[in-house]
Amino acid sequence: MLVSFFIALSFTASAQSNAVDRYYHADSLLNSGKTFEAYKIYKDILPGLNYKDTLYEYTAWYYTYAVSLLENDCRMKEDFTNSLKYGLEAYNFIRANKYIYDKEYAEREQWMIKNIIVSYFGLNKLDEAEKYKAILYKGYKNNTLPTGIEQYFNFDFFKLDGKNVWGYEWFQELPEDRNSMSFTKVVYYVYSTNEDGSDKDQLYRFHVLMFHQDPINPKFDYILEKQQEIEGKTFYYSYYEYNYKKDIDYLKLRSDVKKHIQNKIPWSSMRYYNR
Repeated sequence: MLVSFFIALSFTASAQSNAVDRYYHADSLLNSGKTFEAYKIYKDILPGLNYKDTLYEYTAWYYTYAVSLLENDCRMKEDFTNSLKYGLEAYNFIRANKYIYDKEYAEREQWMIKNIIVSYFGLNKLDEAEKYKAILYKGYKNNTLPTGIEQYFNFDFFKLDGKNVWGYEWFQELPEDRNSMSFTKVVYYVYSTNEDGSDKDQLYRFHVLMFHQDPINPKFDYILEKQQEIEGKTFYYSYYEYNYKKDIDYLKLRSDVKKHIQNKIPWSSMRYYNR
């Protein structure tokens, strides 16, 4: 019995030492930009660690960081199948481990939900995206969302004609009094890009703008409006032929935005004004 105990103890110490060595190897890989290789090692050694061990805390932290980097990289490349895979993996892991860390770590859960929504939109799986949007809307109602997504969130992203296009949605709902305020539900921001594909300059943006009309018998609730800064002035182009109901058809909206970016729109639909 005593011999068996010492054998087991020796095995445990050996396994722990191996895990430490592999952790430091993964750390060096991560620092040298080999994120996927590091991610695989972190993921492999986590199941063998005691969650009360400091090594588990460090490994779990950097595993979360690595898988988040992979998710972001795939999403920015519009590889939404893999960004969704990594996003769901990160989301489930963060939910299971957020009690170990501070508030900042726990807030990653909401940020990853936002990323998952983008991936589902990119895959045209809007029903699945709506399930995660509902979680954010609940957080908005309960005032539990972190700074940065407490009023609006990124829900769509695509590249077109050398431009980055970001769709953002505001949590606030349509006011009952349509003449009480100016209200935008969705904005698509259009950016030029640097050589590495990152955002450079904002070229213009498309607002899904509340239409001021009789709310008792409305024909539609929003119109599409282009806004652009030129020499310090904001110019507005309203497209009355491009309009939407309260429950926005997001696939149609995305298609309409793409048409406008590619200038595949009739001039008759545009009304320009400077206010």
